Amino acid sequence: MNNNTKKWYAIYTKPRWEKKVYALLQEQEIAAYCPLNKVRKKWSDRYKIVHEPLFKSYVFVQVEENEMTKVRMVGGVVNFVYWNGKPAIIKDEEIHIIRKFLNEHEHVEAEPLQFMPNQRVKIMSGVLMDKEGIVIRSDKNKVQVVLESLGFRLTARLSSNEIRPV
Repeated sequence: MNNNTKKWYAIYTKPRWEKKVYALLQEQEIAAYCPLNKVRKKWSDRYKIVHEPLFKSYVFVQVEENEMTKVRMVGGVVNFVYWNGKPAIIKDEEIHIIRKFLNEHEHVEAEPLQFMPNQRVKIMSGVLMDKEGIVIRSDKNKVQVVLESLGFRLTARLSSNEIRPV
């Protein structure tokens, strides 16, 4: 198989199955990456360095499209992470950055992007795709954005996966 046709994808796992899924993928000879974070934990009598998954319930796989069913059949795999109706492709550079960052730092935290009021964003899907706006309000599942066009203020409620920072 030509390695150039393989792409990185994120898969969603059962809770706390990241390491197990990673091991099962390797047994199937599927290229996988489970970013592990070195964390110092305190037990009642001592401290210990443990390796915890950086992204809870996520593992990355590098496969061709025709291998996706094989990945889905691995125990503990729930499904691929989707973006705009298709499995989300992760850039090689992003995997490289994660690896490098974890090699250089311990006790790393990963947190989802938060959209802040007055932040400029671009809408990524739907009727308003490619339009820019300003975040008015952001809560857990929805982001309210004002779109200024034709001298009017149009307010649309969008889920946070439908917009990107500009």
